This record gives sequence, structure tokens and C-alpha cells, in this order.
Amino acid sequence: MSDLTLAFSPLVPWSTLIVLGVLGAGALALMAAKRQRGAPLRAFAFALLIAALADPSLVREKRDPQKSVVAVVVDKSDSQNFGARNAQTEEARKALDSALAKFGDVETRTITVANDASGNDGTKLFGALAEILKDVPSERVGGAILLTDGVVHDIPVKAEALGFKAPVQALVTGHQGERDRRIELVEAPRFGIVGKDQIIRARVVDLGGDGARIPISVRRDGEALPTFSPVPGDVVSIPVRIEHGGQNVVELEIPSAPGELTPLDNKAVLSIEGVRDRLKVLLVSGEPHPGERSWRNLLRADANVELVHFTILRPPEKLDITPASELSLIAFPTADLFGKKINEFDLIIFDRYSSQTTLPSIYFENIANYVENGGAFLAAVGPDYATLRGLYYSPLENILPARPDGALIEQAFRARVSKDGEKHPVTRGLAGAKSEPPNWGEWFRQVDANVVKGDSIMSGVRDKPLLVLSHEGKGRVALLLSDQIWLWARGFEGGGPHVDLTRRLAHWLMKEPDLEEEALRATAHGREVSVERQTMKERPAPVMATAPSGARDEITVAQSEPGLWRTRFDAKEMGLWRFESEGLTALVNVGPPNPREFREVASTTEKLQPLMEATGGTARRLSNGGADTVSMPRVVELRDANRYGGSDWIGIRQTGASTLVGVEIAPVGLGLWAMLALVGAVVAAWGWEGRRG
Repeated sequence: MSDLTLAFSPLVPWSTLIVLGVLGAGALALMAAKRQRGAPLRAFAFALLIAALADPSLVREKRDPQKSVVAVVVDKSDSQNFGARNAQTEEARKALDSALAKFGDVETRTITVANDASGNDGTKLFGALAEILKDVPSERVGGAILLTDGVVHDIPVKAEALGFKAPVQALVTGHQGERDRRIELVEAPRFGIVGKDQIIRARVVDLGGDGARIPISVRRDGEALPTFSPVPGDVVSIPVRIEHGGQNVVELEIPSAPGELTPLDNKAVLSIEGVRDRLKVLLVSGEPHPGERSWRNLLRADANVELVHFTILRPPEKLDITPASELSLIAFPTADLFGKKINEFDLIIFDRYSSQTTLPSIYFENIANYVENGGAFLAAVGPDYATLRGLYYSPLENILPARPDGALIEQAFRARVSKDGEKHPVTRGLAGAKSEPPNWGEWFRQVDANVVKGDSIMSGVRDKPLLVLSHEGKGRVALLLSDQIWLWARGFEGGGPHVDLTRRLAHWLMKEPDLEEEALRATAHGREVSVERQTMKERPAPVMATAPSGARDEITVAQSEPGLWRTRFDAKEMGLWRFESEGLTALVNVGPPNPREFREVASTTEKLQPLMEATGGTARRLSNGGADTVSMPRVVELRDANRYGGSDWIGIRQTGASTLVGVEIAPVGLGLWAMLALVGAVVAAWGWEGRRG
């Protein structure tokens, strides 16, 4: 293949050549007007001079023709597994390979596209198309053919973004009128205040349905909540109470429709991180002592704590002649704090408060009821607890976990984490606990008491209980049988882990999930699932795992440290896994909560149609009507055209591309014959003029 062209390489700039040409043409025109007889010869000589200066050459290019490149992108995403889509894709791919092979000037490049490991990026065909054509000049691209279900998530907005000018054809699998029902999250909160409602906005889409209301089942951490039944297409607001800190797993599920493609998009899962608002703590101090301000300073140092602190020095009903200036600035609002507003507090702390004559019994009964209904109570007691005036001999007896035996131990000792405490999240791993003796400062006073319920997680003199925790109804109680934790706060003999201990204690009392002594937890990192069983028992029962498909399997956990048993495994299925053991349940979602690939699974031509038409191509279905059989269009090769598709055919562009392999140049304006012609013309003109003279 060769092309012959005439090329110019002027010996002077084109502007100079044009000026000379204009001046010469003007002079010749003047000569012609005066009818001078040598004008034609002069014109011929001048034209040869201009031609010589322009240096014309004959250029012959030798080219090798190049094949047009046609890309075939095969969609093998997860949504192609529904129905006969994969079978349709394979049949169409084989037919395309056969049809394109008949064109001698076409090179076919095929790429298969699957989802990434998470499935959350959806189907990205155009990224794969750009990858397979990255080394092909745009003028060689003859077109692209997509074999897909039409649900593509990286469609360019404009055809110019493709980087080539050639038709793109879409051959869509599936069939018209597919039945599918799905639930869509319109608004899903990621965080919520513990104890308050968060609003989830969702919509049900029912393709091929009759418009009847569809029930939405709602579950929070496996617990069933009220059901909602919206009309398909309407957005419904679903309130969900955030019960605890950490992950609150919420499931929304609708029933499957008869004959629908898949139930995978009938469920939506979201995780709402529960965060606590400012904690409201009531601190009641009794008899003054050196550590009276320790609890106050500790609580006020936490910006998330709203502290209400009172010191009660006399009964509220007592009247005497003591001057007001020598009394508390305000009267103790017992009726409000222990009556109307008691349930507003997240935690009540009694610091060495024992005198039963100060508060009426009804208020102690209110505190006991507050705990039974889910409240948190901490008592740090002193010598009074060992007497008949102590808190145990009040209506609080029903919730306090240790009975005093009347003795008060006053000698130096170091607090220790007990055997049960080594398993309990509140005291496990406290800094300095594992050394012997513990690397903490000494205390000098402890109330002797017997545990009647709950767990003693710290011990003092002769392993007697020092810190006892118990569950009471829906609430929790902690009893510290010494009033000298302030020695740690003051740094006496190096102090101790008072900040960690009291913080964990407060969070356990307020039911922080990470500090539960009996808990089952599961976390996922990619497809690897970690299961953790926290228990105070010697050995936990096996854990039953339920996969998203419903398959059940028993897994065994191994002890990793006191109170903690763990295991790991690779999940074969993506979706919501459920783990159960001894009445405990843990939920974890493997992969993205709502994979993009399954948010919309009905095949469609509408998403690709605008782009296909902008390139001159078409988007059409492979099947006729509702059948799964493939009806392939003819493949035609065309020169440049505005339209590359008809009712039964699709077109690719014949590019005519070639590669330059050599060039031959033959000068025309230089050489012996050109010089003789120029000199001859000048001599002829001079001789003609001489004869005339």
C-alpha cells in the first residue's frame, strides 16, 4: 500500500515567497497592459524561479494496513448469576467471536469483568474497557460490544470520556418484565445517642407487583421491633431506639415475592454506633473524710459527665437556731432528687453515706426501685457500714451484694485482683495487678463483709471481699468496702490505677457492651470473622454459627486469656452472620452491609441507552419477549457513519488505519533539467527582447 503526494519545502520563508510572487505578478500585469512582446517569456521564467524557490517534491509513502480493534467486554458480576443470564452471555460471546473472526481487518480483544472481593463497587465495565484499549491508538478503535445485564455502575456522562470515536453496542441479558422486590435505604444514620430514637428512612420497590402494601420487619440486635407496611414507592420513617453504646445492628426485611429474581435485596442491614450523651451522675457525700473530694475531682475531670454533688450533714426536717450563714447555701432537694427526678440520672454514687436518720426510708426504697428498673448504684462505704446505722440495714438491703459482719479491719494491705476478677472486664489487665505483691500503694481500712450475691472481683486483707459487683433486676450495683481509694489518687506509695478502675466501673454499671462479664462478640475483617466469648465460667459452651443462607455450624472457641475465649475462621458467604451460645447472640455482617451489586438486580437497557446512542451504537436485549433464548443481531462493518445499528444488526467502524514503514522523495524544482529550463527561459526572453531592439 502506497500513497503519492506533492510536497513543498521552500528555500525562503513562505511570506517572502508570497511577497515575491505578488510583486512579480504586478510587474507582469503592467507589461501585459503595455503589450510588451516579451511578457509571456518573462512570466514563464518568473514562474520557474518561484517554483524553484518553493522546492516541490514528489513523496511516496509506503504503509502497512492495520486491523481495527474491537473490544468485547463480558460482564461476569454476581448479578449475572440470576436466571439464564450467564448462559445467554456465553452463547452471545461465542456468536460474537465467530462473527468478528470473519472480518480479515478486525482484531478482537475480550475482557471479563467480575466484582471485587467486597462486591460494594458494583459492576465497572467501562474501567475494564479503558484498560484493554489503553495501548491502542484511538484511530484504530473500531468499536466496543458489552455483554451485560445493563446494571453498570461506572457509565460515563459523555461519550467524549471514552477516548475514541467509534460505536459502543450493549447486548443485554435477562428479559423484559423481570419480577423483583427490594428494600432501599433512603436515609441511614451512622450514629445515635443511647436512650434516644434514630429515624431510618426506607422505601420498598416492587417491580411487577400489584401495588399492595408490603410489611417491613424490623430487628435490632436480633430483637423484633414493630412492623411497618408502606405502599411500594413511598418513603417510610422507622424509629429505632439506641439501647446501648457500640454497634447496634438493625435489620430491615421484606417478604419474597413469587417468582422474583432473588431474595438477596429483600434485606437491608445497617450498623448504628451508639454514643452516650453527657452522663448525669448524682454524687451524695456523707460524713466528711480526707478523700471526700476524690470522687468529685475524678468525675469533674471527665467532660462527658454532668455532675450533681451534695453533702448531707443533717436531716432535711431538722429545725434549729443555727445561723443561715453557717449552713449549706441551699437546702438539699431530697424530694426532687430521690423522687421526681431520680430516673434522670445515669448513675448514683454514695460516698461514705450511711446515716439512715438523714433520709427517710421512702427515698431508699426509691433508689432500690430505680436500680431494679435499670439504674446504676455505686456505694463506697466506710466504718458506718459495719454498724447498724449502715446502708445494709435499710431498704437498700435487697440490692446490696455484701452483708457486713460488724468488724472493721484497720491495718495496711494491698488490694488484689481476685480469681474472678482476673476474668472480669472491669479488673482484667489492670496495670500492676500481675506483680507480687501488686505494684500499688497500700490502703489501711476495710469493712469486713460476706458476699451474698454477685462477684467479688477485688480482695483485701486475708482475701476478704473488697469490690463486689452484682446484677439487680434490670440494673447493677457496685460495692467498694473501703473509703481509701483516695490514697491512690493522691499518689501515696506510688498510687494505683484508680482512674482506669473507676472509669471501667462506671461504664460497667451503665452497661457498656465491652465490659459485660457474659458476652458474645463477633467482628469481621474482610472475609475473616473473629468470634469472642467473654465469660466468668470455667469453660463456655460451643458457639452455633448461622450463615446468611441459613446453614448452621458449630464452632469451638479456645481460651486466649482468663475469661476470654476466641476463634477465627474464613466466611464462605457474604451477608449477615448470627452466632448464638447459652442464650447470647452476636451479629456481624461480612462484606458491605448492602452491596451495591445487589441494590438493583433487574436487567435493563435504560441505563446504557443514552451513551450507546451518543456513540452511534444501540442497547438491545438478547432475548425476545420473556424467553431466555438468544437472538443475535448481525454484525456489519461500515465506513464512517452516523448510525451503527438497526432492527436486526449492529455495526463496527472500518477504520482504514495503517502504519508508515517508508518514504521516497523525488525533488521536482531542483536538478539539471530544472536549471536548464530556468536559464533557457531567461535567455529566450533576453534574446527576444534583443531582436526587437
